[in-house]
Amino acid sequence: MPYLEIKQLHTHFTQRTGTIFSPGKHVIRAVNGVSLSLEKGEILGLVGESGCGKSTLSRTIMQLVPATSGTIILNGEDLSKLSSSQVRKRRLDFQMVFQDPYGSLNPRLTIFSTLAEAVRQRHPKLKGKALSTRVESLIASVGLNADAMRKYPHEFSGGQRQRIAIARALAPEPKLIIADEPVSALDVSIQSQILNLIKSLQKELGLTMIFISHDLGVVHYIADRIAVMYRGKIVESGEAGKVFHHPEADYTKQLLASIPKLVTHG
Repeated sequence: MPYLEIKQLHTHFTQRTGTIFSPGKHVIRAVNGVSLSLEKGEILGLVGESGCGKSTLSRTIMQLVPATSGTIILNGEDLSKLSSSQVRKRRLDFQMVFQDPYGSLNPRLTIFSTLAEAVRQRHPKLKGKALSTRVESLIASVGLNADAMRKYPHEFSGGQRQRIAIARALAPEPKLIIADEPVSALDVSIQSQILNLIKSLQKELGLTMIFISHDLGVVHYIADRIAVMYRGKIVESGEAGKVFHHPEADYTKQLLASIPKLVTHG
């Protein structure tokens, strides 16, 4: 049984059109019949241009946006059948890393308070030295020094803040991580550091991951399999090397053609 199985998932939004005297409605099919499966310990790269529906898909999986229809089965359990309180408890097992780490971190909390709060979601009775040790371990796991715990988000660079956001996602000890464009806002030199960190953590902790990006080159580097999304649908999926080197869908070929090529002279 796949660890995560998505079957014919639809997420639609109704947009009002027309005027007050002649109102109308327009349905936006952000996710339009997506089916995917993800094995335990696997990284699935979800790639597509802005507006293709990949972020809506990630938020639907996270139960932050309600699905119009379809099923999301996580480790044998249909998430759509859970109550709100059950979803909150279940969400400890699946966490998200967002594109903008600064926007996702509370500027009024120290890094220690942010991570301690996340740790206590899983271990509500943990406190004192044991809690400090756990937070120190999280900080170290993402390549930051222990003195970072006493600082606030604005005291860090963008790459450092993304490391903190990754630590916070790991704090409740999830089994599934959804990373939504986690390196797109970073400098190219920093991107590679964060990608290598994610890969090493995934192997060390045995995480299952959906890595979302508009950059097929980035996804090819980090993912075991790739799913290409276009206008709310999956137009191609398969083993990462095959999709990258031998694409079948015209849209995938267009994404490959858009990757900057290194130009040499002489």
